[in-house]
Amino acid sequence: MKKIMIVGSAGAGKSTLARRLNEIIGIKLFHLDKLFWKPGWECISREELKEKIGSIITLDSWIIDGNYSSTMEMRLKEADTIIFLDFPLWLCLSGVIKRRFMYEGKTRPDITEGCKEKLDWEFIKWILTFPYKKRKTIHKKIKQYSEERNVFVFKNRKEVEEFISMVRKNSNV
Repeated sequence: MKKIMIVGSAGAGKSTLARRLNEIIGIKLFHLDKLFWKPGWECISREELKEKIGSIITLDSWIIDGNYSSTMEMRLKEADTIIFLDFPLWLCLSGVIKRRFMYEGKTRPDITEGCKEKLDWEFIKWILTFPYKKRKTIHKKIKQYSEERNVFVFKNRKEVEEFISMVRKNSNV
């Protein structure tokens, strides 16, 4: 595992998993939210995001967490490991609510400084529609690369913990 891509709904724990993998195997970590958002929740253009990701994916190793469908194909082509946190809606919503209270009035470590944690209707709508609008597309895209890549689809946090244990064991940490 040298080029690891992590996708899934908001609240599933993509950034947490990415940080944990980074701590175990020491591969440089890139959070797409940190690349996309400027302070005050201003976004960069999709073209600028593609340029940033284009330079990252040429590196020898990386962990990239986040969805951003406009750049998913770029990452899929270069990743050797694809992880999809395909969690139930209720688990993702509870993750977002927990995160909201945990970081209230603060900036999370996986996002640009100056983007204080918030929970608004637009974001909730995105989470609510994820299983219907994004899930099937992600599965379809991942399937196209499944023969040449390590693909892990986790349905719950217990499966993620088992994976982390396996990675820790195999890396002798």
